[in-house]
Amino acid sequence: MQILRAANHRRMPWKNGGGETVEVAVSPEGATLGDFDWRISMATVAFDGPFSIFPGIDRTLSILSGSGMTLEIDGHEPVDLAQQSPPFAFAADIAVTAQLMAGPITDLNVMTRRDAFMHKVERLHIERSWSGSLPAAISLVLCHEGEASFELAEENGMIYAGDVLMIEAHCRAALTLAGAATCYLISITAI
Repeated sequence: MQILRAANHRRMPWKNGGGETVEVAVSPEGATLGDFDWRISMATVAFDGPFSIFPGIDRTLSILSGSGMTLEIDGHEPVDLAQQSPPFAFAADIAVTAQLMAGPITDLNVMTRRDAFMHKVERLHIERSWSGSLPAAISLVLCHEGEASFELAEENGMIYAGDVLMIEAHCRAALTLAGAATCYLISITAI
């Protein structure tokens, strides 16, 4: 288990050069945008335009701040995403264009290599406490707003806005979060 502090996240340009992304975690460590197994990042989208294409990758997007955006996904009806929308999963290797609803947004982007991993993203609104078992061998808790204490297997600590608690090899272990926070539980499973 380790805490990835917000101050240490890596900033880098988007694959298509259209903006900046904050890389929260990537596997294997040091992987590039072309050879990662899984990647978690946050990006500010300030203009309408196309998403970067990632061959063989599945993606889930959640709106962290701003009014939201409409995604036009190749061959499908447009999808409106706002902060209250559930995390939205789609293929990252098809044409997707974003149109902002009313100004810039910040999103959470979780990506996994389709032939090796699968993932799930769940938003947690913690008013006092939350408890649950970790569904995957790799689980990450991103504290988006507020702060939360955690307890897992007799270890405990605090995460604050922007921090990520990364937990490996604790599948089905009981995690408790306490405080007032909005968090995202990200589960990554090898296929």
